[in-house]
Amino acid sequence: MDFDLKKIAASFKKIQSQILHPVKSVVGIDIGSSAIKIVQVKKEAGRAVLETYGSIALGSYAGKEVGEVTNLPPEKISEALAIVLKESGATTREASVAVSSTLGLIVLVELPNAVKPSEFNSVVPTEARKFIPVPISEVVLDWFVVPKRETIYEEEGEEVVSEEEAGPTEVLVVAIPKDSLARLQGVSENAGLLNVEYEHEIFSHIRSNLTHEISPVLVLDCGASKTRLAIIERGIVKVFHSINRGGGDITAALVRGLGLAWQKAEETKKTEGLMSKDKNIVDSILLGVDYILGETSNVVFNFQKKYNKNITKVILSGGGASLPGFLEKTQEVLRIETVLSSAFNKTESPAFLAKTLEKSSPEFSVAIGLALKKLV
Repeated sequence: MDFDLKKIAASFKKIQSQILHPVKSVVGIDIGSSAIKIVQVKKEAGRAVLETYGSIALGSYAGKEVGEVTNLPPEKISEALAIVLKESGATTREASVAVSSTLGLIVLVELPNAVKPSEFNSVVPTEARKFIPVPISEVVLDWFVVPKRETIYEEEGEEVVSEEEAGPTEVLVVAIPKDSLARLQGVSENAGLLNVEYEHEIFSHIRSNLTHEISPVLVLDCGASKTRLAIIERGIVKVFHSINRGGGDITAALVRGLGLAWQKAEETKKTEGLMSKDKNIVDSILLGVDYILGETSNVVFNFQKKYNKNITKVILSGGGASLPGFLEKTQEVLRIETVLSSAFNKTESPAFLAKTLEKSSPEFSVAIGLALKKLV
């Protein structure tokens, strides 16, 4: 067996640092296109305890309405971040920050079995280049080999372990543009964050939403500007897909179709949604929902065809997941058990907050996953 001495040394260094300088509290920060969400948790007797959480809409910083998609400069984002940290009562600046899927790219690269592990460092970047639209020199590249599933069977009365998957080696590659990462680092520095770790948001979703699921699970994250799909099997991202529709598009459809002001359209979307008794409202919302679920159906079909496996559960996250009737519509279209994210269940909190946190879980899924990352 080959050992990577650098990685082993880094692991021991991290463990030593955690022992000498244990992290008591940490804040997870999810910077979206319409809002910033933060969650602060602390480690207490081996448990993750919720200390505070909060969000701030970014529309006003761009001269827009609450819920509208923005593209703010770093200094405005830092300003908003500093405010939400202060107003939520966050007491630590130890942080993990999400890298949005609009910035980072995830691809699953297949390598022929003839490629030896010792050749991965040179072969993976070459193969990944086929999927990355910018020069490799302009991105930060990280990757790991997807372990092949093992089966246990009996042979002459003894258990024998063999590799079931004899196909090509799959490698999950994450590519983040260096300028995008530098921009996030600038935002973090200006907001006074400390010892910041950065993570692609899909891994935060996995940490906050999944436990020990073995069968494939679909995480459908409906944000303001885009909807992200991730099919996860045994903790590994097997498919990642982005749809250019989100909650902001649904609100815009209500504005166009019914002539509503933006704030009224947002309120109507959140309170009535697909459960509205007004057919015109439902029809306007379905323009976006049908597009999202149509693309989702294609992604699910292609996965099941390629791997000959069924997706057993759909987890809805993101602010758009709370659209009334969206869960029922998703389950009707996909014909798969569908549930809302219950990310706050990964933390302990006062009982009187239970209903509020249950309702807010989908929106804070990424922030929770980020906070939990630094407590591990």
